[in-house]
Amino acid sequence: MKGTFFMSIFDIMNQDNLIEIKNLSISFKGVKVLHNLDFSVKRGEILGVVGESGSGKSLTSLAIMGLLPSTAKTQGEIFYKHEDKIVDLLTYKNNDIKGKAIGMIFQEPMTSLNPSTTCGKQILESIHLHQSLSATEAKKKVISLLKQVKLPDPERIYNAYPHELSGGQKQRILIAIAISSSPQLLIADEPTTALDVTVQKSILELLKDLNKEMGMSIIFISHDLGVIAEISNRVLVMYKGDIVEKGTSSQIFHDPKQPYTQGLLACRPNMKYRAKKLLTISDYTQHKNTQVEIETADERNKRLSLIYDKKPILIVNNLNKYFHIHKGFWEKKKTVKAVNHINFALYEGETLGLVGESGSGKTTLSRTLLLLEKPDAGEILYHNTDLASLSNHQIREIRKDIQIIFQDPYASLNPRYTTRQILLEPMKIHGIGKNKAERNQMVKDLLDQVNLPQTAMDKYPHEFSGGQRQRIGIARAIALNPKIIICDESVSALDVSVQATILNLLNDLKKELKLTYLFISHDLSVVKYMSDRLIILQNGEIMETGDTDSIYLNPSTNYTKDLIDAIPTIQ
Repeated sequence: MKGTFFMSIFDIMNQDNLIEIKNLSISFKGVKVLHNLDFSVKRGEILGVVGESGSGKSLTSLAIMGLLPSTAKTQGEIFYKHEDKIVDLLTYKNNDIKGKAIGMIFQEPMTSLNPSTTCGKQILESIHLHQSLSATEAKKKVISLLKQVKLPDPERIYNAYPHELSGGQKQRILIAIAISSSPQLLIADEPTTALDVTVQKSILELLKDLNKEMGMSIIFISHDLGVIAEISNRVLVMYKGDIVEKGTSSQIFHDPKQPYTQGLLACRPNMKYRAKKLLTISDYTQHKNTQVEIETADERNKRLSLIYDKKPILIVNNLNKYFHIHKGFWEKKKTVKAVNHINFALYEGETLGLVGESGSGKTTLSRTLLLLEKPDAGEILYHNTDLASLSNHQIREIRKDIQIIFQDPYASLNPRYTTRQILLEPMKIHGIGKNKAERNQMVKDLLDQVNLPQTAMDKYPHEFSGGQRQRIGIARAIALNPKIIICDESVSALDVSVQATILNLLNDLKKELKLTYLFISHDLSVVKYMSDRLIILQNGEIMETGDTDSIYLNPSTNYTKDLIDAIPTIQ
């Protein structure tokens, strides 16, 4: 009977399909979160799955891998061609498929890797789990895998711990683990989200090479449409647990049929022109005006001339910040020049973009400007006052004027505080507001400014979406009426649609409150949209600085050119 069942499925299943999902639904406590999904993955193809947070992308991948929590209830089938038979992964109990015939790369390499075990041992563990190899053969295979994923000096990497590697190198270790048993199917869940554009490009090229060399099928999950366009043969678009559209990459990116897909594509900042306001998904799903208003060259020149006719609000002269690292008692200490001879001016009302790869000094520079790190040399002149020479009491007073919006709103908000408490705290510290009633009214006004309902006041951070949490972070930053705000990767962790609304909000607040931004990001398309001028950092030094549009059109250094060339685009 069982054999007859397999044969009937085999007959109806396309011979080219490696995996086929039929009517897959997932429920938690009676609430259905994934609705009757139907799709397949062909042998050797790369299927892109795109959608916002909560769309069901990762949940689908966890169902395939058998990693759903015990509270999940599933319906439907996930048919997988394994050797000479077809099995339903939802009911198949043998562990010879998941982790061996199907590999998975998780989103965050630092949390996916064991910090207390060397990288080589972590790859060995996967090999020993699925293959019968001697210790010598297994180590040879690990070295071979490290070479295959194009890691330099495999012997050193074998003995290195995760914290000794860069983000891109850690991601390559995860890829090595995932392909260690030569899987037929690789699931890559947001594998490039936190990476710089150049590192991202190298990871995408590596996955495409593995796809060709090994004939491996890939399910590539991302909220970045440029990345999906770069790597995928076919695309699924998901929204709230449903597949709203599917087709070839060309069909989805050049002739989308559904308003949601059209909105997703329109949310991305366009590299060819500067929109006055980014479109959002709601503009399409609610059938609003979707005409893009473009800032002309004359309008931009006029706006910038008003900014640069004024005196700078902040001047940085020959700023240095060095870190001294002691590796061992007998070893000579190493000096890392995190910020080295930095000079620039920040003008009132401008947005100055700060771009560079991880380790270039972006965050150290921002922390030094805030005096969270004490500079080793140089001046930070705010209205002609050198911040580095001030007492702690004077610095505290100045801090009202220079605020920061952090990258991860969940990590930077106190989980034990309600929104009201989070916003009241800086007011109390700096003596803003005459009494409790006045401060409470200011909290309500702040929520209005960042487009959050007043019902949000008594909720905790975990009760909000990522975009809503970032709005709270923005509200906290503007609570003290600052003059300068440092936006440190403040939209990099957000979906493209949420990102568009936050960027629009930042621009609206800039006009309304007469703010000045130092905008830090590794997403160059976002930096180009937001910034008036650019600073390109590498190894703690300024490689290039100037008008944003001029740098993008005619970069003067190979480093800048490589950064721009690495931006994923929809052809």
